[in-house]
Amino acid sequence: MRFLVTIRGVSMAKAIRVVLLCLSVLWVVPKECACRSNFSRNSSSTSSLPPLSQRPSSVNVGALFTYDSFIGKAAKPAFKAAMDDVNADQTVLKGIKLNIVFQDSNCSGFIGTMGALQLMENKVVAAIGPQSSGIAHMISYVANELHVPLLSFGATDPTLSSLQYPYFLRTTQNDYFQMHAIADFLSYSGWRQVIAIFVDDECGRNGISVLGDVLAKKRSRISYKAAITPGADSSSIKDLLVSVNLMESRVFVVHVNPDSGLNVFSVAKSLGMMGSGYVWIATDWLPTVMDSMEHVDSDTMDFLQGVVAFRHYTIESSVKRQFIARWKNLSPNDGFNSYAMYAYDSVWLVARALDVFFRENNKITFSNDPNLHKTNGSTIQLSALSVFNEGEKFMKIILGMNHTGVTGPIQFDSDRNRVNPAYEVLNLEGTGPRTVGYWSNHSGLSVVHPETLYSKPPNTSTANQRLHGIIWPGEVTKPPRGWVFPNNGKPLRIGVPNRVSYTDYVSKDKNPPGVRGYCIDVFEAAIELLPYPVPRTYILYGDGKRNPSYDNLVNEVVADNFDVAVGDITIVTNRTRYVDFTQPFIESGLVVVAPVKEAKSSPWSFLKPFTIEMWAVTGAFFLFVGAMVWILEHRFNQEFRGPPRRQLITIFWLVSQFWTPSLSLPLNLIVLLLFIVTGLASQRCSSLIVSTL
Repeated sequence: MRFLVTIRGVSMAKAIRVVLLCLSVLWVVPKECACRSNFSRNSSSTSSLPPLSQRPSSVNVGALFTYDSFIGKAAKPAFKAAMDDVNADQTVLKGIKLNIVFQDSNCSGFIGTMGALQLMENKVVAAIGPQSSGIAHMISYVANELHVPLLSFGATDPTLSSLQYPYFLRTTQNDYFQMHAIADFLSYSGWRQVIAIFVDDECGRNGISVLGDVLAKKRSRISYKAAITPGADSSSIKDLLVSVNLMESRVFVVHVNPDSGLNVFSVAKSLGMMGSGYVWIATDWLPTVMDSMEHVDSDTMDFLQGVVAFRHYTIESSVKRQFIARWKNLSPNDGFNSYAMYAYDSVWLVARALDVFFRENNKITFSNDPNLHKTNGSTIQLSALSVFNEGEKFMKIILGMNHTGVTGPIQFDSDRNRVNPAYEVLNLEGTGPRTVGYWSNHSGLSVVHPETLYSKPPNTSTANQRLHGIIWPGEVTKPPRGWVFPNNGKPLRIGVPNRVSYTDYVSKDKNPPGVRGYCIDVFEAAIELLPYPVPRTYILYGDGKRNPSYDNLVNEVVADNFDVAVGDITIVTNRTRYVDFTQPFIESGLVVVAPVKEAKSSPWSFLKPFTIEMWAVTGAFFLFVGAMVWILEHRFNQEFRGPPRRQLITIFWLVSQFWTPSLSLPLNLIVLLLFIVTGLASQRCSSLIVSTL
C-alpha cells in the first residue's frame, strides 16, 4: 500500500522514498567527473586513452551491510579482494584507483538508512547491494528517482522486477528459479501437498507465493503457510511447529533467513519431527550457513540428518578454484559461501562497465532534483542528493556486459536475470552435505553438471529427471509417503451389527477392537493393504438381545451417524439408492442341491432319456405314419405292390428316411405330417390332370 504525505502543500512521496535507505548497499562514487572519452565499447584494452587529466583519479565504492551476518562476513573480504584485483589489473580503469568505503548497518534498518543517506551525499553513479530483499524494495525507489543503477548480490525476491524497478539488477540468482527447482523436486518425489515455513518478510512471502503458483500448474498445492516473525525466539517457533505437526502433510519447505534458520530444525528435533516419515526441504539459506561454518559440530549435524537443500550452482573453473584457494589468506576466520563470489563479481561488473562507459566518450554529470528541493525549511538535507544524468545509459552498458567471472558467465536475459540459472541438490547426512544432483531451467533435475547439457536441446520431461539416492530423516532410503492422517482429525466411525445369531459373521468381543467375526477379519485385511494408517473406531449397533434391522443400520450411515457399516449386509436395490457398497465378498446365489449317485454303464443306456410310455407313443406314431404312406402310395406306386412282406419292408424303409435322430420327436412328427399332406396334395393334382385329359 502506498501513502502520499503532503506537507505545506508539497508532495513528499519521493523524499520519503529517499529516506527509506537500508542495509547492504555499495555505492560507486567518483571524486572527479571524467571528461569525454574517444573510445567505443569494442575497443581493445591496448587502445590509446584520453589524457589522465580528463579522467577521475579515483572512484569510491561505498559498502553498506551488516558485518555480523553470514552473508556480511563473506562479502567484506570479497569486496576487498575485488578492489585489490581491479586496481592491480592494468586493462581496466587505467589511471583510476578504486576505493571501497565500508559502513556497518548493525542489522538495523534505521542505522542503515542513516548510513545510506551519508553516502548519498556523494555523487553516486552506481550502487551494489543490498543483501536484504526487503531493503532492496525501498532502495529501488531511490535508484528510480536518482537514475542510479542498483546491483544486488543478495536480494533474491522474485517480485523485484525490472518493470517496477528499471534501475534494479540482480547479480545473484532469482528465487523464481529456485521455487521451480523445488516444485520439480516435489513432483519427482510424488508429493502433492506441502507445508511452507517461511519468514514473514518480502523475501519469504513472495518466494512462497511463487512456489504456490508453480505447484498449482503441477496439480499440487501448499496445504498450509506457516509464517515466522523475523527474529522469532525458540518458544514461538515451537508453538508454530506443534500446530503444523497436527496437520496431514509431512513435507516441509523451509524458506527463512540464514542467521536464525537453524533454530527451526533444532526445535523440530526436540519435538521428534526429524524422524522417519518426515521430509524437510531447505532453500539456499541452509547451504549458506553450513558453508560459512569452518567446521559443523556434531550437534548441528544431528538435527539436520536427512534434510534436502538447494545451493546456488556455480560452474567449476580455474578462476573459481583460484579464488577459493585465496580465501584462507583473505579471511582465515570468516566462512566462505556463494554470496562471497557474487559480491566479488558485482564489483568487477561495475568496474568493467565503468571502463566501457569511459571508452564510449561518456562523462559523468549530475543535476539537482527540483522535487527534493521543495522541503520548505525541513532539517533533512535532501537538497544534497543529485540525479545521475547518464544513469540510463550506464544501466544499458551494464545490461550489455558479457564476461566470465568467478560464478561463471555474467550475462543477463530480457528479464534482467542471470542466464543459465542452476542449483545444486544436497542431501545432509553423516558429517556433511552430499551432492545428489543438479537442477537447471534447461534440463530440470539431472545427475550431470548443467553446463554439459547446455549444448543439447532443452529437455525437462518427466522421463528425463534423475537424482542419486537420498537418505531421508530416520536413515530411511525409501522416499517417505509424505502425509498421514492428521492427529487432530476424527477417526473413522464404523457401525457393526450386534448380532445374536450367526455370530461367526460378526459379533461383540471383549478384546480390542471390541468386535470379531469373518466380516471384521476381511475388513481388517483390506485396511492392512492400504499404504497409510486409518484411525478407526468400531461402534456396535443393536441392543444385543435380537438382531438389529439392517435397513436402519444403512439409514444410520445416510444420516452421518456412521462413516462406514461393516457386516453381512445384503445388497438390495433400495439400499443402493442411498449408500455405496463394496464388491461382495460372500456370494450365496441360487443353487440346486441334489444327491450324487454312482453311474453304471449299460448297453441300453440310450433308452434312459425317454420313459417307456414315451417310447410306446413314438412307436405307435411310426406305425401310423407308415400305414398312411402305404395307403397313399400302393395304388399308384409299383414299389408298394407285391407280396405283403415286400410292402412292409418298403414302408419301414421310407419312414426311416424321413426320421431324423438329431431332431426331437415332435419335430420328426411335423416333418412326416408335412410329407403326408404333400403326398395327398400331389395325389389330388394327379387325379385332376387325368380327368382333364
